[in-house]
Amino acid sequence: MTTANLQPHFHQEMLRIYDEASTFGYRPTYFRRMVNDHGGVQAARILLGKDAPSYGFEKLWEERRLDLSVEALVLREPWRALFTLDELREAYRRLDGSDYDPGEPP
Repeated sequence: MTTANLQPHFHQEMLRIYDEASTFGYRPTYFRRMVNDHGGVQAARILLGKDAPSYGFEKLWEERRLDLSVEALVLREPWRALFTLDELREAYRRLDGSDYDPGEPP
């Protein structure tokens, strides 16, 4: 599957993060709006490009649900192909220091 074909599927996975977080009472409305406005891949790039993890990352850490973070999502196959090595390294760096096993470094 090409990266162009992966993008709509990744977008749906980003929306799934919102739905799953809602099941335990966290509704990241800013995140959902960003995904709808920019698309899933671009929203992930915006979040990974910030100097610090987002409020949502911190909230998911508090809930022990970093598996739902954008950082965790971009490190999974097949989504890794959509991101640069620098973006993958940033996702890994954030997760590695947060009691979450991000797997093998990019």
